[in-house]
Amino acid sequence: MAKIARAIVSCHDKTGVVEFAQLLREFGVEIISTAGTLQVLQDAGIDAVSMGDYTGVAEMMDGRVKSLHAKIHAGLLGIRTSKLHTEQLKASEYEWIDLCAVNLHPVQEIIQRPGVTTEEVLDQIDIGGMAMLRSAAKNFRYVTCVVNPDRYATIMHELRAHDGEVTFKTRFRLAQEAFASTAQYDQVIADYLKSIEPGEE
Repeated sequence: MAKIARAIVSCHDKTGVVEFAQLLREFGVEIISTAGTLQVLQDAGIDAVSMGDYTGVAEMMDGRVKSLHAKIHAGLLGIRTSKLHTEQLKASEYEWIDLCAVNLHPVQEIIQRPGVTTEEVLDQIDIGGMAMLRSAAKNFRYVTCVVNPDRYATIMHELRAHDGEVTFKTRFRLAQEAFASTAQYDQVIADYLKSIEPGEE
C-alpha cells in the first residue's frame, strides 16, 4: 500500500462529498475537482484546485472537454513500480493521482424525462468521467476508484485505520464496481439509441 497524496473528486451526486473531502484534506491529500463539485468544496472551506488549473488547459466546448488530458490519465494509469513510467511522468512534470471519486450524469433519468429530445440526451452523456473511472479502475493495483458515494465510509475507515492508505482488497472491489457501473451506463445509452430514429442531418 501507499499513502494517497492526490485525488480527483468530481461528482454529479454530491452526497457525502464534503465530509469525504474534508478527511482527504486532513491526510494532506491534494484535491483536483471540476466546476460543480469544486464550488461545493470551496463553499465548505475545503481547499481544492480546478481541473483547468491543474492541467493548465481551461475547460472548453461548453465543458465537453476538461479532464481528457494526458496529465490526468498518465497520473491515473502509470505503473508506479515501472522505472520507464516514472521517468516519463517526471519528464512531463506530471504527478501520480492515487484516488478517483467520480460519479456520472444520470443519463437514464434524463432519458425518462417527458418530452426530452435526442440532443438533450446526447449532450448529457458523460465522457470525461467515464474515461477517468476506466483509467483508475484499470490501475486498481495503485489507484482507489470510487463511483458510489455509499463507499466513502469504507474508504474513510481505511484511511484512518491505515494511516492514509486503502487496502488492495478494497481497491479491487471498488474497481469491479466501477466497471459494472460504466458497463451499465453504456448499455443504457446503447438501448436508447436503438429505440429512436436519428432523423435527417
